[in-house]
Amino acid sequence: MTADQATRVLLVRHGETDWNVQTRLQGHTDIPLNAAGRWQAACLHQALQGEALDAVYSSDLQRAWHTAQAVATATGAPLQAEPALRERGFGCFEGLTHAELEARWPDDARRWRQREPGFAPAGGENLVDFHARCLGATLRLAALHPGGSIALVAHGGVLDSLYRAATHVPLDAPRSWRMANATLNRLLYNGQGLTLVGWDDDNHLLPPPD
Repeated sequence: MTADQATRVLLVRHGETDWNVQTRLQGHTDIPLNAAGRWQAACLHQALQGEALDAVYSSDLQRAWHTAQAVATATGAPLQAEPALRERGFGCFEGLTHAELEARWPDDARRWRQREPGFAPAGGENLVDFHARCLGATLRLAALHPGGSIALVAHGGVLDSLYRAATHVPLDAPRSWRMANATLNRLLYNGQGLTLVGWDDDNHLLPPPD
């Protein structure tokens, strides 16, 4: 693939939810945006006015979908649900805070905290399978738009997985980068894999009014 055939990928995490504020693991639980999250989506809408996109693909969970609607209406790009962009399934961990996990299942909490690639909470996904799902979906969608631009609206775990893919950071390495709500992150698909262009642009997120 030549440089002019590469696909530009705009990657956005959904706006804030009450469970984000409470540090509860959301996973596949379908939590709505809170007031701050709706404000962040409005900021995205303003920031992306006129951005050239061929398509917007979003996780089908409402916190991502409602954020993606702001991106789609700002750019005029068609919006399509993509369940493969869902957050990692946390199974029995969903709805719990980090402190609650430590109290209830200390050994499992340690394995999760240490990013053991093959570990999965009961009823959930391990990191290896989750990473394969996220990356596979991203490469598939990017390949549909050679030379074009797409937006993917997803979740913190998805952003983490794609950052690692683009920068060749192992799944079990500690995280040293942010995946903040509603920031703008940019990748490039060259026909084989992803490269990092820009990360954690939050200039459009001014302090919300009191």
